[in-house]
Amino acid sequence: MIQGTGSNVGKSLLVAGLCRAARLRGLRVLPFKPQNMSNNAAVTAEGGEIGRAQALQALACGVEPSVDMNPVLLKPQTDVGAQIVVQGKVFASARARDYGALKPRLTGAVLESFARLKSRADLVIVEGAGSPAEVNLRKNDIANMGFARAAAVPVVLAGDIDRGGVIAQIIGTQAVLDPEDAAMIRGFLVNRFRGDPRLFDDGYDLIARRTGWRGFGVVPWFAGAARLPAEDALDLAPSGSGPVKIACLCLSRIANFDDLDPLKIEPAIRLEMIRPGQPLPGDAALAIIPGTKSTRGDLAFLRAQGWDVDLLAHHRRGGRILGLCGGYQMLGRSVADPEGLEGEPGETPGLGLLEVETVMAPDKRLTRVEALHAASGLKVSGYEIHIGRTQGPDRARPFAYLGGEPEGAVSADGLTTGSYLHGLFAEDAFRAAYLASLGAQAGGLGYSAGVEAVLDELAAHLEAHLDVEGLLALAD
Repeated sequence: MIQGTGSNVGKSLLVAGLCRAARLRGLRVLPFKPQNMSNNAAVTAEGGEIGRAQALQALACGVEPSVDMNPVLLKPQTDVGAQIVVQGKVFASARARDYGALKPRLTGAVLESFARLKSRADLVIVEGAGSPAEVNLRKNDIANMGFARAAAVPVVLAGDIDRGGVIAQIIGTQAVLDPEDAAMIRGFLVNRFRGDPRLFDDGYDLIARRTGWRGFGVVPWFAGAARLPAEDALDLAPSGSGPVKIACLCLSRIANFDDLDPLKIEPAIRLEMIRPGQPLPGDAALAIIPGTKSTRGDLAFLRAQGWDVDLLAHHRRGGRILGLCGGYQMLGRSVADPEGLEGEPGETPGLGLLEVETVMAPDKRLTRVEALHAASGLKVSGYEIHIGRTQGPDRARPFAYLGGEPEGAVSADGLTTGSYLHGLFAEDAFRAAYLASLGAQAGGLGYSAGVEAVLDELAAHLEAHLDVEGLLALAD
C-alpha cells in the first residue's frame, strides 16, 4: 500500500507506474483504493462508477476497471457535503461531519471488494487517500491505516519534495502516528525531485536514521505526467501554444474534466482554463462548459463570475460553445430539481442558448456508449454519467445518434452544442474533424496509444530510480 504524507503527493501516479512495472514483469496485478474523493469518475463495464485514477491504474494493469477497485467514492456536492458511492452505486449523501458515523457500515464493502481482487491477482497495489497523519480522522478510518491494519497490508510512505519540507513530512508523520499504525510502515520514498537526486543524499539518510524505515528511492520529476489523465482539479492547467484557442470554465464543482485531456496533445490548440475572477478571452474559437456535480449550484457560481455575460458576448461574436453533461443542462432555458437531488429543491433559469429544459430525476444514467456524430457520421466513443432528462425543440438537431436515437442538441444557428457524452475527444478521427471545424489542423497523434506509451515510460522511470524489486517483495 502506497500512502502519502498529504494529498496530491503523487500516490496515484506511483501506483499506476508500479502496476505497469509489475505487469511488464509478468505478474497479474490489480489496483485498489478503499476510499477516494473525486468528481472525476469513470464508468465501469458493469455500469458502476469509480475514481478516474483507478481507471488509469486498471489500464496500466491491462485489465477492465471494476467497481471493486474503488469501493467507496465520495463526490463533493457542496463545501460541506458529498454524495457517497459504494461499489459503483449511489449509497447516500452526507455532510462531512456526519460521514464518520457511516464509515463502520462501509468497512464490510471495502474488505469484500479487496478480497475479490486478491482472489483474481498475484499482486494488488493499494493507494491510500490524503494522509495517515490526519490522526483526527483515524477513528473508523477505511482509507489509510484503518484499512492497512484490517487487511494486514504493508505500507510504504511517499513524500513530495517539490512542495518543500519533505524531511518534516515523513519524520512528522511517524511522530504523530499511533505506534501500532507506525509499525505497518515498512519504508518510505521521496517523490518529484527536480535536479540531481544525489544532492538529497544527506536528507535521505537523515530520514532513514530518524525513522528507522527503509528507503526505497528518490523519484525525479516525471514530465510525462502531464500527458496522463488527471483526477484532481488542482492539476488543471493551461496547455499548448497553438493558434486556435479553446477556453474551459473552471466551475466550482467541475467533474469529468478528463474530457479535455485529448485536446492537450494537439499542437494547433491552446487550451486555457478560466479560473474564478478571470474573463472569458474574446479571441477564443470555442468555449467549453464542462461537467459539474451540482448544475444549479454551478450556474449560480458561473453567474457570480460574470461568465454568463461573457458567454453571451462570445456567442454574439460568432464564437462556438460546447456544453458537456452539466454544462449542456446549463445552456438550456431552465434546470429544475423538484426533489432536491443536488441541493435545495427548486428551479433555476438557464443561459438560454439552447431551446431545451432539464428536470433532475433520481435515476442515474451510468453507461459506456458508442454513438455517431450527426454532422460528420464519425464514431464517438465515451460514457454517460448523469441525472436529469433534457427535452426541447433543439433536440430535433442532435449532436449525435445513440442506438439510432438523437442525443444532445444543437442551436438553430449551429454555434451552441450540448451533449451528455463524456470522453468524446478521445476518438482520434472525430477529434480531428471537430478541430477542423474550428480551423485547427489535428496533429495526427493517437490519444489512447499515447497514454499507453506514457505508462510504459513511467514504469521505466520508476524502475530506474526506485528499488522496485524490494517494493514488490513486501507483498505477502
